[in-house]
Amino acid sequence: MWSQLGGTLPAPLFLFLAGISFALVTDKMRQKDTPAGQIARTTIRRGAEIFGLGLLFRLQEFVIALGWAPWSDLLRVDILNTIGLSMMLMGLLCWMVLRLSPTRVALAFSASGVAMGISLLTPLLWTSWRPRWLPWPIESYIDGVHNLGEPQAWLFPIFPWAAFAFMGLAIGFWLLSDNARKHGAWTFALAGAGGVALIYLARWLDARPHQFYAIYDFWHTSPNFFLIRVGLLLIILCGAYIWCRWGAGQRGFSPLIQLGQTSLLVYWVHIEFVYGRLSILPKHAVDIRTASYGLLTIFLSMVLLSVLRTKLKGGVGAGVLARAWARM
Repeated sequence: MWSQLGGTLPAPLFLFLAGISFALVTDKMRQKDTPAGQIARTTIRRGAEIFGLGLLFRLQEFVIALGWAPWSDLLRVDILNTIGLSMMLMGLLCWMVLRLSPTRVALAFSASGVAMGISLLTPLLWTSWRPRWLPWPIESYIDGVHNLGEPQAWLFPIFPWAAFAFMGLAIGFWLLSDNARKHGAWTFALAGAGGVALIYLARWLDARPHQFYAIYDFWHTSPNFFLIRVGLLLIILCGAYIWCRWGAGQRGFSPLIQLGQTSLLVYWVHIEFVYGRLSILPKHAVDIRTASYGLLTIFLSMVLLSVLRTKLKGGVGAGVLARAWARM
């Protein structure tokens, strides 16, 4: 049960960290007095590149599974597609806010407001407000309908998934604020405590006898479940700070940091060996012990791949392979 619950966190983590990274890049350009228009062009272009990689990934998966996968898989809304679109939307938001109030506080409040707005609209856009008039490949980016006639919980539409990216953007600007930097470790302790508070608040709201929505799906579209996962992300953020400040992250080589430096490549490769046609274990047919061995195998393999990529990037004569992977 706990492993399955933990398995729901990678996608929110990807988007949340994309938002924090976006805040770091945007703030760095802002401190260099880069015009708002140029910041927007740079960040939106990077989002478009990620979106393009998402489409390329879908093409790769389709070719690998040729004769087995339906053609509609080419248009499936996957996590890379949503990260790319979220980055473009965050670039647009930062451009609008920077023109009016170029402060970290304004950026953080605006991003958190958009995140909550996306979360609150999700139950409606999956039910009574569904944009059925759109072609399904476009509608799928809003509610994950794909070509199956109703929203699919296994896809990654903008509603609700982009909300995690905007929440990461808000947290990123908050962490960069002068007050947060001044208090250092206490800032991350406050983030962890805030995460716990969000979880209890969401559980309390969910237990109310009356719900705001006519159709309430806690596990897929509920704003309460969104708050719980944001709370978990804040707790993980606090734990990551402790790990890097006082834990094993300070003791020589860190496999977690190494994997983080090549996260896109690791994601791209591991997905086929875990979920795809080249899966190293049969799906739904192994016990916990075998699955644990499989997890250890894929973890060690991806660490080795990450180290190899880093060596190729920094070595002499890496050639075309290193230059191609440099974008990852």
